Amino acid sequence: MSVERFVEGRPMPLELWDLSAEAAPRPKKVRRWRDKFGEAIRGLKLGIRGHSSFSVHFFFAALVVAAAFALEFDWFEWCLVLGCVGAVIAAELFNSAIETLFHGLDRETKHRIHGCLDIAAGAVLATSLTAAIVGLIVFGRKVLILTHVVQV
Repeated sequence: MSVERFVEGRPMPLELWDLSAEAAPRPKKVRRWRDKFGEAIRGLKLGIRGHSSFSVHFFFAALVVAAAFALEFDWFEWCLVLGCVGAVIAAELFNSAIETLFHGLDRETKHRIHGCLDIAAGAVLATSLTAAIVGLIVFGRKVLILTHVVQV
């Protein structure tokens, strides 16, 4: 299969092609790690400030951390709880990013991909429910141990 270019409606012979300009790689701007972290922190701020649902997540995260201190969690319990908190916040950030992209689209495109917002919200819900179940297991076990209902 031959690939031809057309000049004024007629095919141009392959030997006249100058591919050097097209094939030359573009020089990439070197980004320093400090710049990458700065951009990530700016994104975190934009995600948190721009969406009201973060206040709910942060409230429950603070409540969970305070309860974990009060119940004197061990390192494994802390890992589970903080992993769940981080997963919920990350899911909410992804949801916020998709919402931000969605709001910049034209009306026709929004109509075609409206389900993306529902899927992203569903991901946050699934992550939050999983975190709540893990929290119930970890906190429930700790409370049962402290009330001497269950022996270690």
